[in-house]
Amino acid sequence: MLENKKIYGIIRIWNTTILISKECGNKMFSKMGQYEPCGIFTTGHFILIAITVICIAIALKYSVRKSKEEVYKIIRNTTIVICILEAIKIIYSIQQNSWKAVDTYLPLYYCSILIYAGLLSSFGKGKLKKAGDVCLATGSIIGGIVFIIYPSTSLPRYPAFHILSIYSFLFHGTMVYLGILINKTNYIDLKISDVKYFAAVIGAMSIAALIVNKIFDVNLMFISNNFPGTPIEIIYKLTNGGYAYSLVMVILQMTLPFYACFFLKYLTVCKNKAKI
Repeated sequence: MLENKKIYGIIRIWNTTILISKECGNKMFSKMGQYEPCGIFTTGHFILIAITVICIAIALKYSVRKSKEEVYKIIRNTTIVICILEAIKIIYSIQQNSWKAVDTYLPLYYCSILIYAGLLSSFGKGKLKKAGDVCLATGSIIGGIVFIIYPSTSLPRYPAFHILSIYSFLFHGTMVYLGILINKTNYIDLKISDVKYFAAVIGAMSIAALIVNKIFDVNLMFISNNFPGTPIEIIYKLTNGGYAYSLVMVILQMTLPFYACFFLKYLTVCKNKAKI
């Protein structure tokens, strides 16, 4: 009798596990709107933040003392992996939505800087490589942190452990990791005049985004229309939208992340010198 109860108990646990696994699998690859999205500042969001922070910390622990040659290889290999994953994401997003929904798959948001800067840093020469290094060392950190705290393009649309939500935290966690790694290892000698490299890359992305926004009536890089419920809405109201709004948003993205990261590093260096 006891043996039968044990068998029935095991079968029930097994069936329950299969049902849970099936449900998780359905959510992971579900279409937008099929399941309730995770939302921002929810339990699921905080779990993803915790996992991302732990992964960044572990990665830094094993790479922060690498040589410049080794850091270069990390940047190059990471960029290749991210580009492959981004290509898969684009194909998946198009299948889930439509090729016309360019704002769901086209890598023309500010954080797409990881792809372009990574390619420039890994395969560019001279000033092109310098531009990539500068973008990874500055804007990459700021963009990654902002998204992890406020993932506006993933968690409001999908469940926490949807494949696109997971990828978005992997992507932006990688931004933060590479940015910190480059600064910690002094991979480049960052100067305030290097803002020109950063501005050039963001400026080029902004021009491309404006063109796509005009053609498809979308808001890539959030430079064409309001983004309600975010600090961007304040800028939109102050400028009354239109070309003034676009100009201010482009200039802010071309400069503010760089200066914020540069002065933070400057203060950190000064603090460390004072301790010596």
